Formats: sequence, C-alpha cells, structure tokens
Amino acid sequence: MNIDRMEFLAWMERLMGRLDMLGDNIDELQRKRNSIDGEELLDNQDLLQMLKISNRSLQRYRSIGKLPYYTISGKLYYKLSDVHQFIRESFNPPPKK
Repeated sequence: MNIDRMEFLAWMERLMGRLDMLGDNIDELQRKRNSIDGEELLDNQDLLQMLKISNRSLQRYRSIGKLPYYTISGKLYYKLSDVHQFIRESFNPPPKK
C-alpha cells in the first residue's frame, strides 16, 4: 500500500488542524477551571514565574498580608486582579533628577 506524497501531506495537514483545535479547547477549559467569579486564578508556580521571585519571597508577601490568597483543596491561588494591585503598589518609579 503506497500513499503518494501529496495525499500524505494533505492527511497530515488535516491531522495537525484537529490537534490545534483540541489544544485550543484544552486551553479554554483550563482557563475556565482556574477562575472564580469569572476572574483568572494563578497558582504558586504561575506567580513565581510571572514575578521572577523565590518561593520564600512569595511566602513572605502572603504572611505580611501584601498579597491576598485563597486555599482551595490545600493548594494556594491568587486572583489576577490582586496580583496586578500588588504590582502597582510595589512599583517604585525611578527618582527624577
């Protein structure tokens, strides 16, 4: 059984299109699952990568109350709006000369 090149390429293109659709559906489901009241939730790993800080720094921000968090099934989550507010409050513009 031989398949010519054009038929194979067309088949692969259809297959890749379907995989892209599945990937989009998975991404959408993930966003819906990690949300509360329509707002995106970030976990510790997301926040560590976003802010480029250590786990200990994140723990300190939680402990002193600078960054609100929620515990769901033993896992910590942060509302995206709370993270944006934390960033705004922590931002120190450079002094003017």
